[in-house]
Amino acid sequence: MKLSLGRRIAVAATLGLVLLANAACGAVTPAGTASSGGGEFKLADYIKDAVDKGQPLKIKLSYHDPSLAFAVPIRQGMERGAKEFGVDAQMIGPSGGNPADQVAELQTLINQKQIHGLAVSSASNDALKPVIAQAYDAGIPIISFNTNNPESKQMGFVGQDLVASGRSLAKELLGVLKGKTGKVVVASVDSGAGWSNDRFSGFQEGVKDSGLQIVGPVNTGNEPSAAYNTIESTMAAQKDAVALVALDCCSFTAGAKWLQQSGNVGKIHSVGFDVQPQTVDYLKAGVVDLTISQAPAEQGYQAVKLLAEYLKNGTEIKSVDTGVLVVTRDNLADVPVEG
Repeated sequence: MKLSLGRRIAVAATLGLVLLANAACGAVTPAGTASSGGGEFKLADYIKDAVDKGQPLKIKLSYHDPSLAFAVPIRQGMERGAKEFGVDAQMIGPSGGNPADQVAELQTLINQKQIHGLAVSSASNDALKPVIAQAYDAGIPIISFNTNNPESKQMGFVGQDLVASGRSLAKELLGVLKGKTGKVVVASVDSGAGWSNDRFSGFQEGVKDSGLQIVGPVNTGNEPSAAYNTIESTMAAQKDAVALVALDCCSFTAGAKWLQQSGNVGKIHSVGFDVQPQTVDYLKAGVVDLTISQAPAEQGYQAVKLLAEYLKNGTEIKSVDTGVLVVTRDNLADVPVEG
């Protein structure tokens, strides 16, 4: 006999399920009795009714900038999860990564009571924290994906440990440089974003006492030609740089294009993130040394899975670390292209 969601709540409470102390690293108990960041989570009545009646469940993934190339594989993973778990999943978000626009869109969705689960990737942790709390307090299951917001009321996180990924990038760069010291130019499509700050702090920590001098992070923006021009002008002022490092996919490809067109391939080392089609081409051609994958398709898939299984089966929400995979020419053939 299939229990209604309300009955599962009573059963869960009877069994004495409890929230692990740290929701960002642990699990959230099913059936609307969890707490995250203070206060008890109670599933909204309209969501309970939709689940009990077997109505189509609507899950939204709010990505901080869907126009980024990195959004493509996340969306693909989301669509795979939606099909597998029988839910209606959709990616939303502001083009250009404006936090105020993302907040406004999310507030509208919450107030309309038209969504049953929400995953957010924060353009700005501080800006998104209140709206995450608003969703939580309104009884909407909410997690973060891609960019973590551990000080918020999120009920879990799906994605890469960004600080750790920055440290990994630093370790790989030191291996590539083989003791060589000098200036390292660091680029980011959005140097003020929380994800960029986290990754950069990990990178700084990783190169501490190495003799390398960090220049940046230089903000390139997301528009390809503008990003290229920013890299070009920056490198013109840093002619003695030994490496060009990117904190994301798009500043990485802009930097690789500059290396190729300026004749600096082999003279300036380059490492960065993600496995976009362009990145693959540059890696094969020896323009860049290596890249780090954070499994974006898996982020989209797991975000849908966590929310769908929580709603449908009362399954605990457990954070998922998609890890760090270093991709070189040697293992490139075994790694899926992200886009």
